[in-house]
Amino acid sequence: MQVPQGTVLFRPEDACQGFVVVHSGTIKVTLTAENGREIVLYRVRPGEVCLQTFGCLVNRTTYSAEGVAETDCALEVVPAGEFERLVENDPVFRTRLFGAVAARFADLERLVEDVALSSVAERLARALLRLAGSADAVDATHEALASEIGSAREVISRQLAVFAREGLIAVTRGHIELTGRARLEALAHLAE
Repeated sequence: MQVPQGTVLFRPEDACQGFVVVHSGTIKVTLTAENGREIVLYRVRPGEVCLQTFGCLVNRTTYSAEGVAETDCALEVVPAGEFERLVENDPVFRTRLFGAVAARFADLERLVEDVALSSVAERLARALLRLAGSADAVDATHEALASEIGSAREVISRQLAVFAREGLIAVTRGHIELTGRARLEALAHLAE
């Protein structure tokens, strides 16, 4: 099925309709606290597993997070019964599935480590570099960046102001130019 950008695929307490296979595009999975703060848990791209969906199917529970099509997506939803049959009877599917689940758990361990042990400056530098990719700019609001790193918008605004004063970035409304990529990489501990 074709899913347009912005489509909510699942919300907390929704029943799982089946195992989601992403053929193209990206799904963003977020968790929102009672106080309204949101954190991006992970993104699901082709070849990756949505742990929320996997957990719901295996444990027969409802979703606890929200999944939104971050881009236009081409998806396949494997019904629960077919998913169980594939896990039981298809060793190639099972091996790929478990490998992808293990990789996703490693991503979540890095997220917990990042939030617990890294400074806001380090986390924000990593997020800016990740979102920019090979470009030297990021189009994101302070709120979206706060969600990326599990912080508050006000904290992000202060840290972006520090980065701007230090010449690492130039900020205009909704747009951040990376003017000191090498220094951001060093701050993010990406440069060797």
